[in-house]
Amino acid sequence: MKSEGSGRRRKDIECGTRRRGAQTFRRGRAIVFYRQLESKRATLINQLESKELQTIHPVIAGELKATEAIMNDFLELFQLNEILEDPQEN
Repeated sequence: MKSEGSGRRRKDIECGTRRRGAQTFRRGRAIVFYRQLESKRATLINQLESKELQTIHPVIAGELKATEAIMNDFLELFQLNEILEDPQEN
C-alpha cells in the first residue's frame, strides 16, 4: 500500500516542481559558514596590523591568503555571490 506523500513527491519530481526547503536550509547554513570565514579573515587582518605579532607576520599573511582562497572557492561552489550582494535576501 502506497502512501499519498510518495506519489505526490514522484509527480513533483516528474513535473519539475519539487519543493526547495532543504536547498534553502543548506544555502542558509552555507551563508552562516561564509560569515564565519569573514570574521576569521577580519581577525587575521587585525593581527597583521598588530606590532606585537610582527615576528610571525609571514605565517599570518599565509593564513590570510589561504582563508581568502577558501572564501572565493566557497562563493563559487555554492553560488552565493548574488545572495550576499542582495541585502533583501539576508
